[in-house]
Amino acid sequence: MGIGIRQRFLAEHVIGMDLDPVALDAARGLGAIDEAQLAAGPWLEQVDLIVLATPVRTLVPVASTLEPFLTSDTIITDVGSVKQDVVTDLQHLRFVGGHPMTGSEKVGVQNADAALLENAVWVLTPTETTPRDALVRVQEFITHLGAKTLTTTPVQHDRLVAAVSHVPYLVAVALTRLVAEDQDHDLMMLLAAGGFRDLTRVASGNPLMSRDMVVGNREAVEATLHSFTDQLHNLATLLEQPENLLRQAESAKRHRDSFPIVKRSLLPARHEVVIAVPDRPGEFAKITSALGKAEVNIKDIEVLGIREAGGAVRLAFDSEEALRRGSEALEQVGYEVRGRG
Repeated sequence: MGIGIRQRFLAEHVIGMDLDPVALDAARGLGAIDEAQLAAGPWLEQVDLIVLATPVRTLVPVASTLEPFLTSDTIITDVGSVKQDVVTDLQHLRFVGGHPMTGSEKVGVQNADAALLENAVWVLTPTETTPRDALVRVQEFITHLGAKTLTTTPVQHDRLVAAVSHVPYLVAVALTRLVAEDQDHDLMMLLAAGGFRDLTRVASGNPLMSRDMVVGNREAVEATLHSFTDQLHNLATLLEQPENLLRQAESAKRHRDSFPIVKRSLLPARHEVVIAVPDRPGEFAKITSALGKAEVNIKDIEVLGIREAGGAVRLAFDSEEALRRGSEALEQVGYEVRGRG
């Protein structure tokens, strides 16, 4: 998110707070943040938006350490995968519960990738006490990051993600343990093809965060596990009924094939830049004129979002040389240019 914010010029200044100074140094090195902080303090008085991006069980305690330094206008959101308890405990703040339905099993800031947010579904869980203006601001922020917002209640969110995220994680753990504990473990590992690896990929995620995720949503996860177990028992009985099993498999295939496909950008990141553009007439003409004079061809152009003060535009070129010359031409006419990692 930090990389996406800076690439798309969504904030004047991005501050990262973490207990680990090594992680903060890496974040600065990767361009995810402009400034690093190890603890809450008066610096928070200048912050407009706070994003809590810590393990689920720590979201409320972290928010409590920040609260003494917040102003009455500060908006807070989070990216936690469990919502009901967090929303309840933080409803006295200008808090909007959030959960981007995207990610990777790779952990650490060194694996950060802003492209994961593009076209991702980002669930928001407002309640009757959620300030309307705070909700609108968070929705606009997420849209400018390239994601798509969806609104549910906290309870509904937790029930839904139990089925599509939390129980699948436990299934991946169970399948992996099934193989690991078998007497023919080594042979099984040699036979494990792409399907098994895809099915168990999430078991490679951060165990601590994943544990907190499923334990924090215990009631919904337990109910979904019971339903999943019933499905497995039903399929076991159908092993004696091949035609009925086939109908179940055909129904599953139809549903699986109907899942929406999330399309990410296919353009090579090394040939792209993002520039900050003021919201005033003539800016596109200025951009194309500068590139035309430099004899640089634009392969693709995308408006990433317009705010009151302006927005950002993504430009793609067909080569490293065109990228270099185009960036220089744009900088010469006053644009701030950033690469897209």
